[in-house]
Amino acid sequence: MELDDRQWSQIGDETVEHLARLIRFDTTNPPGNETPAALYLKQVFEREGFEEMQLLESAPRRGNLIVRLRGDGSKRPLLLSAHLDVVPAEPEHWTYPPFSGAVAEGMVWGRGTLDMKHMAAMSLMVLLLAKRQGLPLKRDLIFAAVADEEMAFDYGSRWLVENHPDLLRAEYALSELGGMLSPMAGRRVYPIQVAEKGVCWLRMRAHGQAGHGAVPHEDNAVVHLARALARIGDGRRMPIHVTPVAATYIRTLAATLPRAQGLLLRGLLSHRLAPLVLRRLPREQRGDLRALLCNTVTPTRLQAGVKTNVIPCEAEAELDCRLLPGQMPEDAMREILAIAGPAVELGPLKVSPGVEFDSHTELFELLKRTLVAHDPAALPVPYMVAAATDARQWARLGMTVYGFTPGQPPEGHQVMRLIHGHDERIPVSSLHFGVRVLYDVVREFCC
Repeated sequence: MELDDRQWSQIGDETVEHLARLIRFDTTNPPGNETPAALYLKQVFEREGFEEMQLLESAPRRGNLIVRLRGDGSKRPLLLSAHLDVVPAEPEHWTYPPFSGAVAEGMVWGRGTLDMKHMAAMSLMVLLLAKRQGLPLKRDLIFAAVADEEMAFDYGSRWLVENHPDLLRAEYALSELGGMLSPMAGRRVYPIQVAEKGVCWLRMRAHGQAGHGAVPHEDNAVVHLARALARIGDGRRMPIHVTPVAATYIRTLAATLPRAQGLLLRGLLSHRLAPLVLRRLPREQRGDLRALLCNTVTPTRLQAGVKTNVIPCEAEAELDCRLLPGQMPEDAMREILAIAGPAVELGPLKVSPGVEFDSHTELFELLKRTLVAHDPAALPVPYMVAAATDARQWARLGMTVYGFTPGQPPEGHQVMRLIHGHDERIPVSSLHFGVRVLYDVVREFCC
């Protein structure tokens, strides 16, 4: 049975209500405490008559919920995935309390509205609708609401893959960071994640001569480190590497632009021209495009000294480095040291390889068609994200994973600046759009 606009409005409102309730569970990681949120979802499924559910705790209060809606088994399952943990918030900087789930000014406010309890709410509604509508599923439809994505996956997707793989095995999975409108150069671009960069956290260390703070000297470890970090800056001097995903994204977008704009954008494919082109692009576009073309590096932590009047002999910084597909930690460290200079040394703290998935599949084509059906001006493109997601864990089970949490934020709603930032929020209208798109994808792909 086809649903009409009035029914879809009610479904959208129901999605908003579930999201607001999920936000009210403080699942800040650390410590996580995802079990109450997972239990809420389980209780909703139980009220709707679902039977195949497992609430699995990898540690006390680190809950993971797996729900399955059976198909006839003629095709392999589809997994919908969302993580329930969130990063810390600073309440004093928020317009509405970060765990209030306030619905105000046409938005749902709170930590996790974009990263990524909105996908949990939309996936919940898609499974409920599939059951309510009695869809003749050819694939099992699996929903995984997991813990610990924001730290190291150890209590969530990694633990599930290593301890309960048979509950999750699927041909494809849809997870975070993709399918949301992101205007670029006047086009309505919908990036769909097909790759994510590797993680390479580094320690930078500088050495010097200890001494009394009252007697400055030139061999100060803190100063050596500061100068090295200043040379790195925002990472704009890191070399350009054009990967296949980046080339496809740039060429697809450039082909739709007026000749002059298209030529400018294609300049990003040239190692020589790319730095010049990046400087000419609007500031809000530079960071994302640079991350698509470079190994990125960001200083995030500093440590030196034990007392104000003692010059330390050692100073350290921690760097968040993200690796392009095909790049190794040694490659990035070599690039960073060429910029930072010889006064510092580098060593790895944590390394996790990135992943890349084939975009020439029936599901990827369906994602594109469905977006265009709901937004005729849409330009869906394969994309690589700089962040690490549960996709790299699902890939260990042989799944093809796409980042697809569809949404349609208004002009000026800087999604990537709000994720992990203050006043994280999602437009109510975007949730209404997203749940409808996601349901249409699941209905066509699984039936």
